Amino acid sequence: MTARPLTAPLIVLAAILGIGGCAETTLTIDTAKSLANAATDESSPQPHFKVGAPYTINGRQYVPRDDLAYNETGVASWYGPGFHGKSTANGERFDENALTAAHRTLPLPSMVQVTNLDNGRSVVLRVNDRGPFAKDRILDVSKRAAEVLGFRRRGKAPVRVTVLANESLALRNGVGAVAPLPASPPASPPTPAPTFQMATVYPNPNPGPISATVAGTDSWYIQAGAFSDTVNARRVVSSLATLGPAHLSQTLQDGRPLTRVRIGPLPNTRDAARLLRRVQASGYPEARLVAD
Repeated sequence: MTARPLTAPLIVLAAILGIGGCAETTLTIDTAKSLANAATDESSPQPHFKVGAPYTINGRQYVPRDDLAYNETGVASWYGPGFHGKSTANGERFDENALTAAHRTLPLPSMVQVTNLDNGRSVVLRVNDRGPFAKDRILDVSKRAAEVLGFRRRGKAPVRVTVLANESLALRNGVGAVAPLPASPPASPPTPAPTFQMATVYPNPNPGPISATVAGTDSWYIQAGAFSDTVNARRVVSSLATLGPAHLSQTLQDGRPLTRVRIGPLPNTRDAARLLRRVQASGYPEARLVAD
């Protein structure tokens, strides 16, 4: 039997993978990511916390470390179609429509805030995979995250990546019972997320009563946002009511009154981390975990 040449299949494969942004490097990045997952695989069938041993990709060594003070500026790209449904480096299932990311050295999983420096958009992502391995990139995000950050069509963007230490520790404490990643967010959320209006306060002549939940020292909340317009805040409460006990509370920021939207209190960090992912997937990517 004559062996078939590999040139044509590789050309076809490169063409297919190149459709989703940054076509010139997608094949190389995907191949390197597959090698990295194999090199760092701990053969665990369940999601698990890991830092991982040093590993080498394309002649370059990477040393994972437990760095909760990580804050770096660089270029982010995105990945998705070739890995949707496959295992990530820490045993989770990759969902290209979930708000996740891949990093070369951060603990898995970790929570990071990613800001697109071109347009100011920001989102909180769960880091659960290894990559990227192109020399000019510091982060690979899911397709959905690239859409939220506004660079899916361009393929890459300058970003700032900051580890959220408290959220990462909370996630780590509950990682032994991590639920499957959230399903694809609905194409048309019941209520669009309003734009935050932190700079200007718009008074409401009839604000009505605002309830406040008093919790113990170790209580956890999901904060969907803080709004200058109470009407917007009430709209968010209505849209999140099916996920948990959503409520409003007043706070001051730089002397300005704001209305916070929170879900809670939540009994433990495991439930809090799970609910955070559901709230983010429901159209509120900037939601975060807070403790009172």
